[in-house]
Parts: sequence; structure tokens; C-alpha cells
Amino acid sequence: MSDTSRPGSLADKLPSALFPRVSGLGMVALLIALLLIGLLIIPVLLVIYVAFLDPNTGALTLNNFQDFFGSSLFRESFWNSFYVSAMSVVVATIIALPLAYITTRFNFAGSMIIQSLGFIPLIMPPFVGAVAMQLIFGRNGTINLLLKEEFGVSIPFMDGLNGVILVQSIHYFPFILINLSTSLRNIDRSMEEAAQNLGSFGMRLFRRVVFPLAMPGYIAGAALVFIKVFDDLGTPLLLNVNNMLAPQAFLRISSIGISDPMGYVISFILVMFSIFSLWASFLFMRGKDYSTTQKGGGGLSKRDLRTHEKIMAYGVVALILLAVLSPHIGLTLLSFATIWSYAPLPDDYTLQNFVTMWNASGEYITNTVIYAGLAAVADIIIGTAIAYIVLRTKIFGRKALDYLATAALAVPGVVLGIGYLRLFHGMEVPFSGEPMASWWVIIALALMIRRLPYALRACTAALQQVSVSLEEAAENLGASKARTVKKIVIPLMTGGILAGFVTSFATAAVELSATIMLVSSDSDAPLAYGIYLFMQTPSGRGAGAALGLVAVLIVGLGTFLSQMVVERDKKYRMSGQEQ
Repeated sequence: MSDTSRPGSLADKLPSALFPRVSGLGMVALLIALLLIGLLIIPVLLVIYVAFLDPNTGALTLNNFQDFFGSSLFRESFWNSFYVSAMSVVVATIIALPLAYITTRFNFAGSMIIQSLGFIPLIMPPFVGAVAMQLIFGRNGTINLLLKEEFGVSIPFMDGLNGVILVQSIHYFPFILINLSTSLRNIDRSMEEAAQNLGSFGMRLFRRVVFPLAMPGYIAGAALVFIKVFDDLGTPLLLNVNNMLAPQAFLRISSIGISDPMGYVISFILVMFSIFSLWASFLFMRGKDYSTTQKGGGGLSKRDLRTHEKIMAYGVVALILLAVLSPHIGLTLLSFATIWSYAPLPDDYTLQNFVTMWNASGEYITNTVIYAGLAAVADIIIGTAIAYIVLRTKIFGRKALDYLATAALAVPGVVLGIGYLRLFHGMEVPFSGEPMASWWVIIALALMIRRLPYALRACTAALQQVSVSLEEAAENLGASKARTVKKIVIPLMTGGILAGFVTSFATAAVELSATIMLVSSDSDAPLAYGIYLFMQTPSGRGAGAALGLVAVLIVGLGTFLSQMVVERDKKYRMSGQEQ
């Protein structure tokens, strides 16, 4: 008998080595990985590659970057973006720090209401409230008109970059508020007591002990604010501030074309800065120990405010909340206004803006429901699959799959949009001959990728609460893996899956950065793009504000429903455990 015919010989092992058996879940993981690579990694890598490509010869070069930094406009845009992001973090900190400290450090009546009101800005996309804030804080807005009348002075709240900083700070400060409040609550009170025993009180105690111990939460929130502001496109565009990186990337690609290298260079810088911000926040925290023992109960000890302190605290909180809620107030007034110009308040009020909005934006709303709905459904399917693969299997590379899906958070929307334009350029939709880059399905795919991390986190949290013993019991009774997932796992994850769907849908419905790059005609435009078009003219701002209110209601209702589903699911689980 020859060697090749013996069992275990090379001839027997070669086919299995070349074509290893892949389980069903392994195949699912592979397909998801290919999908994410094709719709996230390849477009971003393509953008980076083109940034180093000579547009004339096709050779790799650094000349594009030399041209970028050799242009005064691009240098100014770079520093403006950095300045706006950094100052937004500073202003957001000034807003968030007093709210977080007062509500966690003192016995403060209404602290839960204050915290809840502090989160409201997140339900309004920043570009939606930008125009409304101009009418309140602008040179001829409500505040400055009153200041001129009473004191003869005006403050340039909304002039140029100041306007972008103010709008972005008010919108994104809840990221710092949420994380900082959580960190403050988790500080071991024995740390504070030890410092007080050593003679540290007041601001010294806060500066030397409390705030440093809360630094992990603060840095996490500040990094998110910096990244979000740095790559935001809608707010600068609506405020007519074009000398920033994201608007320049949009303008270069939309006006000159996808062959312009500067758009790709700017996109490369946007991606690198997002990664750099995350790395810098990690580097800042590395090597430092913020852990506490939580002896005697966690959290800072609260004390009662004296009368004058209470008056001062309520005054500070009221002033902050008034500023924080100003975009919502302004948007509501503008949506009902007939004319609002050079006056503290609208001249008169009408419902005609809503009629105009409804007649002109039915297609926008329909498109949004389709795009965001498809994206959200795909997100929860993919998110559930990834969560199960990561938490319930030993498949090689499962953690990488999780990181790959989450990486979408670090990719600016404008960069993903440019990547899709480049990737699908020249391709045609099968059987129709329509250019694929202008196909509405591409918009839905972009929304799916952009919002996948939200659904993934919700699905992962839901699956983590499902005991493995329930699945093992079902399998011991003869159920197959697929039947166990269908009959046991998915029903128990329903709350988290629904929360993920609602969150993905609500946030995808108001996505502008990616969709503005991909919309080729008004008939394919979603709601966010419709708001942008309305706000381009003074006569359309009333209808745009009305459509903006619809967007706010969608996000607000989605947030409420998501929270309600989570709380209901939590109560259901607790009642089940008690029984």
C-alpha cells in the first residue's frame, strides 16, 4: 500500500487543511466580518489611499499633504476645527461641572429633574437648533437686542466660530454630565472624609481630591465631545462657517468632484484626529489608579445647603438650564412664527409653517422611515448575531468582530460618505443601469453602519442578562442550538433588541453628515437633508423649524420608548426572580 493511501497521510489531511469545516455560527461571523470590511473598512482605507495618490500620475505621493498645509485656507480650517473642538470641551465643562457637582454633592431638591433636563439637548441634533440659536443669541437676536436697549452693548455669542462653539457645547455637554455624575457618585466617601480630617475643605477639597478621583468619567465625556465636534458637518454649514475641516471636505467633493485630492486629505485628517483623541484619553489615564474600596457605602456624602448657598445654587442651575433649553425654545417659537427678524420675539404666530412643512416634506418623512427602518432592522439582526458570537462562542476572532463593528464610532459621517462615493463610483445597479453611488440603498447602508454600534451595545447588554444555564437546560432536553436561540435566547433579549431598534432608528432619522454626501436628488432625500434645505432661505426657516420639531419628537419619543422598554424588561426580570 502506498503512503498516500494510508489513513492520516498528507493526502488525507490536505483537503481539510485547505478547506476547514466551518460551523453555522462561524459562517455567520465570517459573513458579518465581510460585510463590515466591505462597508466600513474598505471605504475608509480607500479614502486614506486616495489621500496619498497623485491625481495625475496615480503614484503614491505626499504632495497632497504639502498642498494642504501650503494653503492658508486649509491651515486655517485645521486650526479652527481644533480650536472649536477644544473650546467646546471647555464650555461644555463649564456647563456640566456645576450641574454634576450640585446634584451629586448636596441635598438638592429637584436634582433628578435637573439631571433629566440636562440630558434634553441630546434629543435635538445640533444643526436643527443652530438657526434658532442665532435668533436668540445672534447679533440681532433676542439677547443682544435687549442688551443694546438696556445697556447699549452687544455680545458676539454667535459670530463666526463662537456660534459653532456655543451650539456644539450646549448640545454635547450631556456627555460630560452623564459620565462625570456617574464618577462622582462612585467615589468612596472615606476618601473625602480622610481629606477633611487633614484639613481640606471647599474648593481645595474638590480640586485636590474629588475632581481627580472623578477624572475617568470626565475624560471619557470630554473625549466624546472633542470627537463629535471635530467631525460635525451640519452645524458649521447651517451657520455659514465654512473655514473648518468637515465643511471643507464636503465643499471640495460636492463642488469640485470625487477626483479632488484635498477632500481625501481632509478626510484622512478627520479620521486620524478621531483615533488620536481616543488614544490621548487612554494615554492620559494610563498608569494612574482611580479605584476606591467603597467602604461604608459608596458615593460622596451629601450635605444640606445653607440659605444663601441654596439661592446661589438655584440661580446657577436656572441660568444654565435656560441656556441649555434655549435651542428648543427658539425652535418652537420659530416653527410658529410668521416673521422673526430684528425683534426679541416673533411678530405674530401661525400654523401655516406646519402646513407648508407637511405639503413639502411628505417625501422626506417617507424616505426617512424607509431608510432608518431598514437600517435599524439590519442593525439589530447583525447586533444580536455579533453579541451571541462574542458572548456565547469560542470562535476565533470574535472580539475583533466586536471591535470592527464598534469602529464605526470613530469614523466621521462625512468620511464614510466620501468613501462610499469613491467605492461605488462607476458601478451600476444590476438590471436598472442606475449609478450605484446615487442609489437610495447606499444611504440606508451608510445609516446602518453608522448606527450599528448603538444596536450592538443594546443587544450585548440584553444577552449578558440571559443566564447560560437556561440555554444549557434547553439543550439537555434535546433542543438544537438554533431552536434554543429561537425559543429561549431571542425572547429573553426582546427588551434589549427593541431598545436597540428604537435607538438606531431615532438617531439614523436625523443623520446628516453621511446622508448629505450621498443624496443625489430631492426625491431620495431624508428628513435631515430636508431640514438643511429649508434652513437655507429665510422664507423656509419656519417650515424648517416645524420639520425640526418633527425630528426632535422622533428622537425624543425614540429615547423615551427605548428607556421604557428597558425599564419594563428590568421589572419583568425582577418579578420573575422573586417568583
